[in-house]
Amino acid sequence: MTDTLIPRTASAYDYPLLIKNLLFCPVVDNPDQEIIYRNLYRGTYRTLRERVRRLANVLTGLGVKPGDTVAVMDWDSHRYLELFFAVPMIGAVLHTINVRLSPEQILYTIDHAEDDLLLVNSEFLPILEQIRGRLDTVKGYLLLTDDPAEVGESAIPFRGEYEALLADASPEFDFPDFDENTRATTFYSTGTTGMPKGVYFSHRQLVLHTFGVMTVLSTAVGHGTFRRTDVYMPITPMFHVHAWGIPYIATMLGVKQVYPGRYVPEQLLEMIEREKVTFSHCVPTILHMLLKHPHAERIDLSGWKIIIGGAAMSRALCIEAMRRGIDVFTGYGMSETCPILSMSHLTPEMLECTPEEQAAIRCKTGVAIPLVDLRVVGADMRELPRDGASAGEIVVRAPWLTQGYLKDHKASERLWEGGFLHTGDVAVRDELGYVRITDRTKDVIKVAGEWVSSLELEDIIAHHPAVSEVAVIGQPDEKWGERPLALVVPKPGEAGRVTEKELAHYVREYAEKGMVSKQVVLARVRLVDSIDKTSVGKINKVALREKYL
Repeated sequence: MTDTLIPRTASAYDYPLLIKNLLFCPVVDNPDQEIIYRNLYRGTYRTLRERVRRLANVLTGLGVKPGDTVAVMDWDSHRYLELFFAVPMIGAVLHTINVRLSPEQILYTIDHAEDDLLLVNSEFLPILEQIRGRLDTVKGYLLLTDDPAEVGESAIPFRGEYEALLADASPEFDFPDFDENTRATTFYSTGTTGMPKGVYFSHRQLVLHTFGVMTVLSTAVGHGTFRRTDVYMPITPMFHVHAWGIPYIATMLGVKQVYPGRYVPEQLLEMIEREKVTFSHCVPTILHMLLKHPHAERIDLSGWKIIIGGAAMSRALCIEAMRRGIDVFTGYGMSETCPILSMSHLTPEMLECTPEEQAAIRCKTGVAIPLVDLRVVGADMRELPRDGASAGEIVVRAPWLTQGYLKDHKASERLWEGGFLHTGDVAVRDELGYVRITDRTKDVIKVAGEWVSSLELEDIIAHHPAVSEVAVIGQPDEKWGERPLALVVPKPGEAGRVTEKELAHYVREYAEKGMVSKQVVLARVRLVDSIDKTSVGKINKVALREKYL
């Protein structure tokens, strides 16, 4: 095939897909709309643009050059939003450090990413002071703080404090054009074994992801929309996959943005009520925590739209949220995919269904969003029938997938084996195109030669009225190969009443009715006080296996 390239006029402008155009060429130019950080800062889009320019002058004045890496350790804030733009817009790479990792893991990611400048919130100075002597690449440090007067003496040779430096910087900066394939961000996946893996994304990828997700959210019918009239507050950390890319969409739409800092339940609920938040995203454990908090009972949560991702949402949690008037639905992706690949929007006909019927759909992985080629394949990489029963691995192609793991050629080749990115998720797909993850390839449990889905069993147990949280793992068994072990946290006040035997019988009833594989009757139940989570709030099954097996 011979390509026929379009002729180019010598003076024509080659419009690169750069992050600066999300800020300066938005869908809605709303200069007086608010951007809020806790009860400490109220700015506008006009001040955001000025502060991004000032920050660019600060960074370049400190010697940051195109290709350098600027790292940040902060809670969700207006400062983080400014860094989302200013750092990549000067041609540097933004490394969003997961502040919930251990000090040794943080040290590893800083050295592995070869960070040149590190901006650190004063709350994390003890961690930085612990590892600073072993940092090989960092040439300078900037202090981030909500109150400079509260910062004591530190051994860190800071080159200034963020707000003071911005105040002294020029409000004018001419952001250059460069290749849209320039790396814009790096962060590290929250793996539960070994050291985290670095993933990276270009300006082009982030811009296309912004438009792809914005398209599906703005064209949804009846629910799950994100429009210019919404009020946005992330409850997924900004250090984790760009807060799912939603801050870029919020800025493009010119909506009111609310940044909560550290995730404290009563503070989150207070901000939802005070600022009239209508759109958020979080993992299931965060939603569970908020709904169970005493303050939630006195707050009107109706009209709040939430994308749930990072882990499977149980139907019990979904129904509870819907009962409170929350429009909750699933978004699917992973660190390697920027992240969003699919969403579980309902059709107008589905919205006429009962809450229980809706929950079954809202908890699915959903339908692939625009530009995502998502397939469920067998071991031979052939696509499986869309019959809602044939299970295989989800593999994908999209213009915003990481092209590999930073400095890890072998793992990159495994990730992209066969020209598709391998998610490691086992799923089925129905005739309408809705995908439902049945398990992770590493989490399925093989009982007497039959596969048992840990997610399906978790969903059943979560429906029991005495259950607060549940996680299911495989337990080695001489006779059966493996048996499911259900770790259950009872609701407050139920710990002394509900028994392991009662819960096991509850599971057997589902099997006797033919609603689930008969192999689940072999499940053991163990009541526990808490369930281990990863740094971003997902159930940590690797840690659970180590603890209980």
